[in-house]
Amino acid sequence: MSDPAGFDSAYLLRLANARMPFGKYCGSLLIDLPEAYVVWFSRKGYPKGEIGELLASVYVIKENGLESLLRPLVVGKR
Repeated sequence: MSDPAGFDSAYLLRLANARMPFGKYCGSLLIDLPEAYVVWFSRKGYPKGEIGELLASVYVIKENGLESLLRPLVVGKR
């Protein structure tokens, strides 16, 4: 649900719980991906679709050291 200021809490929950769907880190939470891997995507290009949008968001979060803000939103086992 979005609030009037444009904050989308559902997106934040999705981001906190999203897992890498392919590659070496398949199954890992996006927020647990190594920073160097996320930076690589930012330089080479993100995949198309929602996973690309989520990875771009993770890049900004990691760049600013804000991973700890998402950790309390992770549901279940990591």
